[in-house]
Amino acid sequence: MSAFRARHAWSIAAALVLAVTAPATVSAAPNASVDLREVMFVGNNWEGTADVIKSTGDFAKVGRINVIPDKDARMAEINADPIKWIAFMTIRNSVGEGHDQFVDDMYSTPDGRSMVVSRPSFADVVSIDLASGDINWRFPVSGFRADHMAVSPDGTRVAVSASTSNTVHVLDINTGKQAGSFATGDKPHENIFTSDGKQIWNMGIGDVNTATDAPWLDWTKGDRKITVVDATTFKQVKVIDMRQRLDAIGLTDYSDAVRPAAFSPDESKLYFQVSFFNGFFEYDIATDRITRTKTLPMNPATSTDRTTWVNDSRHHGISMKPDGTKICVAGTMDDYATVVDRATLQEGPLVTASKPYWATVSGDGKSCVVSESGADQVTAIDFATGRKTVSVPVGDHPQRVRLAHVPANWTGTTAD
Repeated sequence: MSAFRARHAWSIAAALVLAVTAPATVSAAPNASVDLREVMFVGNNWEGTADVIKSTGDFAKVGRINVIPDKDARMAEINADPIKWIAFMTIRNSVGEGHDQFVDDMYSTPDGRSMVVSRPSFADVVSIDLASGDINWRFPVSGFRADHMAVSPDGTRVAVSASTSNTVHVLDINTGKQAGSFATGDKPHENIFTSDGKQIWNMGIGDVNTATDAPWLDWTKGDRKITVVDATTFKQVKVIDMRQRLDAIGLTDYSDAVRPAAFSPDESKLYFQVSFFNGFFEYDIATDRITRTKTLPMNPATSTDRTTWVNDSRHHGISMKPDGTKICVAGTMDDYATVVDRATLQEGPLVTASKPYWATVSGDGKSCVVSESGADQVTAIDFATGRKTVSVPVGDHPQRVRLAHVPANWTGTTAD
């Protein structure tokens, strides 16, 4: 299906569904009483598995988890409900690029015994026992699609974006019970807890599946904003509309759809990507303004037709070295990743990567790890040199990569 037809199908199906049914990166803190090892979870979105790899060194594979052990039951539900079936097929034929989206985001529970995973096509969050591979609990999100998550600094709560209902649910990570929820802008995406656990920042990216991608049609993409809430009461603290901040520096043709983002270590600044832009911005929180813009190189082989860029992405994935000196960027549609000096904003070598979809930091803080969704591997880049050190094969279409903990002797719940 062409990009235009897929986006058009999403718009029609979404409208039908609404008419009929109108209404990050921290690792879960380990439990000191259990012998655990630090690892990385890699979500293979189209395959419905998660590979577990070492968090440092050679990043070798430790094991694999089947994140859809209940697939037959979920598909029976979907096939029995015309509205759910329309939503399921719409995800497949638009954001899924012809594939089902079985895993978006993942974290470990504080005791390291379970993985909590959001599953877009099944519109839910589940906890999977790492010993048996069975499901501990399941939470169906509101609407028809689950997206990015974030875990509180103490590891006890997980926030998940319900992208079609403009809602973030906050769940007890051990029981799956909802602690609260809050409303967001259109199509909530990234979630970030502040380091003190007192606030949750959510980024609404708007409608990324329409074909109205020309800059003059940017207003059609919906209500895109950062929603900041109190993480205890879930009451709104403030709303940040980047349209006003971009206009203030003359960037009226730039999208205000905030994609992945990363705080500086002292949380005085936010570094964020937006739709269609090959680069990122620095936003000073105290003065409430964009202070620096970094434009990264364009790959001459990348199509200039914005409707061909996956889900309005250009660059999707940003992380920061723990000491705050380097920023790692996944140049998704430009097929590279690079490390940028935070002080000078000078990029390092452009490391060739096939549709890198996420960037995170290794357990020892020495490497940036990107998922290459077009090559089914993850690649580590040394922060010091900006050069690739190793690539590790994983499953079909890896996206999110998160630090986690598992029992020290754990080797997986399913065969490779």
